[in-house]
Amino acid sequence: MAQLDAVSQSTSRHPRVRLVDHLQHWLPKLALAPTVVLMLVCIYGYMIWTGVLSLTGSTFLPSYEYIGFEHYERLFSNDRWLTACANLAIFGGLFIAACLAIGCFLAILLDQRIRNEGVIRTIYLYPMALSMIVTGAVWQWIMNPSLGLEKLMHDWGWTSFQFDWLTDSDMVIYTIVIAAVWQASGFVMALFLAGLRGIDSSIINAARVDGASMPRIYARIILPALRPVFFSSIMVLAHLAIKSFDLVMAMTAGGPGYASDLPALFMYAHTFTRGQMGLGAASSILMLGAILAILVPYLYSELRGARNG
Repeated sequence: MAQLDAVSQSTSRHPRVRLVDHLQHWLPKLALAPTVVLMLVCIYGYMIWTGVLSLTGSTFLPSYEYIGFEHYERLFSNDRWLTACANLAIFGGLFIAACLAIGCFLAILLDQRIRNEGVIRTIYLYPMALSMIVTGAVWQWIMNPSLGLEKLMHDWGWTSFQFDWLTDSDMVIYTIVIAAVWQASGFVMALFLAGLRGIDSSIINAARVDGASMPRIYARIILPALRPVFFSSIMVLAHLAIKSFDLVMAMTAGGPGYASDLPALFMYAHTFTRGQMGLGAASSILMLGAILAILVPYLYSELRGARNG
């Protein structure tokens, strides 16, 4: 009789158990579905739409009159676009190299277990808490010849001191490099410091026992072990350089003339203020191509390394 009751209860709970199993199976998918849909529409959908617009004669409003690769041909004969690309090469190269050098150097210093390390680390990381607009406004004021450093030195009596890079069309791009390096080098330092703390200390101790000097240990053991940190930092910094917009707008707005123009400013100006949406879309597709040219080889190397163990 008792066995019959147990079988009866088990049979009565069976549909409920199946419902719970279905919910456990589908609930995570249902919870993630809105995010997946938004990502597909708002990221990949807009990428595809931008690519379509770049092949059309769109001006102030989208148009679907197919004109082929005419906008891309116009870009490579446009002086302003060529200047923006040259500026991006200078800005990106110096920005990445300086951030890597300063960030790695600061991380090595902090890794010596100095006192008040937490306070110093916070000071270096603080610029990352500021928006690029604030950073640009502050550095624009510091480098302004009539308000900032040059005026201060003149007031102190050094009337021959001159620092007018902000208004010099040949040097203005370097002022943006200085501000960007100040903003991002602390973040790179944090990445390198985390990498340094993850290295097995027994390897370093063994090298010391063998008589290796610290510079030799850093050159032969520690820095090669930080290869993934170097790759990750380059990826992040390259991405920041290619999409740089607000820092340049706050400091120079692309000027004087368009001497400090970058591709992101070119895209914004032609898409939203000059009514050349097709040309702006073509420039944004080329920027996307530059990012993919960096991202795809990196992901391929990472996946290949993971596959090979």
